[in-house]
Amino acid sequence: MVFQAARHKSPPLVGLAKRHLENLRRRDFVAGAALIDGRWIEGDQRDVVVDPATGEEIGDVARCSVADMNLAIAVAERSFAEWRAFLPERRGAILRSLASLMLAHTEELAILVTSEQGKPLAEARYEIGYGAGFLQWFAAEGERAYGETIPSHKPGSVLQVRMQPVGVAAAITPWNFPIAMITRKAGAALAAGCPVIVKPAPETPLSALALARLAEEAGVPRGVLQVLVGNPIELSAPLLRDARVRALSFTGSTEVGRLLLEGAARTVKKVSLELGGHAPFIVFDDVDLDKAVKGAMDAKFATSGQDCLAANRIYVQRGIYDAFIEKFAAAIARLKVGHGLEAATDIGPMTRSSVAEKCKAQINDAAAKGARVISTKQDRVFGQNFVFPTLLSDVTDDMLISREETFGPVAAVIPFDSEEEVLTRANASEMGLAAYVYTDSLRRALRLSENVEYGMVGINTASFTGPPVPFGGWKQSGLGREGSRHGIQEYMELKYVCFGDLVT
Repeated sequence: MVFQAARHKSPPLVGLAKRHLENLRRRDFVAGAALIDGRWIEGDQRDVVVDPATGEEIGDVARCSVADMNLAIAVAERSFAEWRAFLPERRGAILRSLASLMLAHTEELAILVTSEQGKPLAEARYEIGYGAGFLQWFAAEGERAYGETIPSHKPGSVLQVRMQPVGVAAAITPWNFPIAMITRKAGAALAAGCPVIVKPAPETPLSALALARLAEEAGVPRGVLQVLVGNPIELSAPLLRDARVRALSFTGSTEVGRLLLEGAARTVKKVSLELGGHAPFIVFDDVDLDKAVKGAMDAKFATSGQDCLAANRIYVQRGIYDAFIEKFAAAIARLKVGHGLEAATDIGPMTRSSVAEKCKAQINDAAAKGARVISTKQDRVFGQNFVFPTLLSDVTDDMLISREETFGPVAAVIPFDSEEEVLTRANASEMGLAAYVYTDSLRRALRLSENVEYGMVGINTASFTGPPVPFGGWKQSGLGREGSRHGIQEYMELKYVCFGDLVT
């Protein structure tokens, strides 16, 4: 069966997001002003924000210019000396205050995220807590950014290594986690003593700007955190070419990451990139089947499948393949599609129509090449951004979905026979972000975790991220790490100091 999108005669659920936004206690959260140099800028031009479930306009935001970005860079450079002079304990207190404000405004922030991004409200609420956790983590890490003393190889000398903030940092953040990706980047930079300029995705600016308002209330000094929205290409250019911007962090596609890395090379910036994923999810026949199916559901369908960690190629050993397909299909059939603000929704709209079109193209390609397509049935008509949860079985390596990242609720299941075979197939990708292995053999788990070419590996679990984790990938899935003690190092420089004639 070839997937066909539901026919859309009249926009369903129009007004739902708008009603929720109009009832927010914090009306300033939807004001749509950019934050530059401690001032809220309305701008001469405005960009529209839409509800991806309906296509309805739900707000507008200031469209910042290149001149605005140049000003923000100058302001950040000016604020660097003051911010780095704050004791780490004082910076940490401000970050903890911001985390507390986020948690106190969980519901309003979650409504913003769901309204502009589309994910179910329960997942948006989780994101707020997840994002606040990075601020709390880096508040402590900033207080423990230790250097070291080196045993001297020179008579009478003392050798030190110091960790110092790199300078102005820029964060270009994605639309799938519009709050948490800011706090994971900016939390580390601010804790290190760096001022930050945030350029959020144009699809999800409201939640970023609301976070900036809370940062101001938490005591982040003027010019230390600035948030500018607008055309991504125009606003990224000054960040790349200006030598005063010393660090750049980006989460998004590998294609865009390559361009940013090339641009940043001209001024030799520190660059951290969290790029595409194409995660293998490997199920061996010795594992508990129900546990594996639950893991596959969690790894595939969280954030409606719009997650770089999403299981993209689900390899199931042939001995349990048919039983897995049966149970997996039954679990997928229970997923409810709807507006993210409806309580029963499991799968919301794709944030971008291009993502939905790619999912449908992959389904059609797989069907044309012999895959069996099992798509859920829904009792309502939905718009073009919706993709119904779909299972593709008997997938082969020549299908698009086996070679491209799928950013939506489409699960490709592939049979395999041996450990050696599946390891080779799993590693046959330019991507290397995350992998999942389900087995009851400790020896096999150790072998696979050692030999899969991925930066993060979950063994018998689909949940392994969080503030203590060094999040990042191998190969063309990125550079550097976010979270953990390694995350703050992306915004710090090592300085070696040799004191001569001190002990003679």
